[in-house]
Amino acid sequence: MAHHALVGTGGARAPRLGRSVGTSGAAPAVGGVVLVLPDGAPESARGPSPLARVAALPLARSLVRAGRSEGLVAHVVHYRSRGWNGADARLAQDAGWAASEVVRRYGDVPVCLAGHGMGARAALRAAGHTAVDSVLALAPWLPEDDVAARPEPVKQLVGRRVLIVHGTNDARTDPELSYRLAERAKKANRDTCRFEVHTDGHALRQHHGEVLALAADFVLGALFGRPFSRPVADALAAPPPLGLRMPLAAGFRRALR
Repeated sequence: MAHHALVGTGGARAPRLGRSVGTSGAAPAVGGVVLVLPDGAPESARGPSPLARVAALPLARSLVRAGRSEGLVAHVVHYRSRGWNGADARLAQDAGWAASEVVRRYGDVPVCLAGHGMGARAALRAAGHTAVDSVLALAPWLPEDDVAARPEPVKQLVGRRVLIVHGTNDARTDPELSYRLAERAKKANRDTCRFEVHTDGHALRQHHGEVLALAADFVLGALFGRPFSRPVADALAAPPPLGLRMPLAAGFRRALR
């Protein structure tokens, strides 16, 4: 995938980074960047969804609060449009552009791509960018298995730490598809794990606090070398299926305090 700037022509939209999230006042030098990729749609020429962008902000703010002492910065990526649009893989292209823009702005800092739904698919697909250190994929939207279709690639995940989180009651994106992707990814990259949030749906609202705590634990460990919590360390070390069906236990957030 090319990672050059995607400049709009003839009035067409161009991707951009939103303002840095939660960085008002004095802050240490930038030590790492999280690019938060909102949800999208399989096919659409409409502009990016403001609602999806707003829904991405709690994750960005939570991560910045947890990583402020390390100089963590978060940006929500503004896509050119909300559609993946088949082979165009537009959201993944925009994620790649955003990683290049981070390098231009901040220099050689580690980058985590953190996405939800279609944004999670974009994060996984764009992980091959040289600046990307890790991927957080929440309830990733993935295409149904199709013998005639090319499977989602996983080679771009080699050398990255990868965490997939999926609710078992997700009615929009089949959690079994993310498990199958995680199985293939684990064969190419042992630093892959997956957590299941039992009884939760696509938005992961029922156990929102636990999901945010898990995300922060993973991102700060991946970007800054903080020790992972025991569940994350065990999930990364365990062979399939154990490390790919790790339950996110109630009380995970309290256990980290």
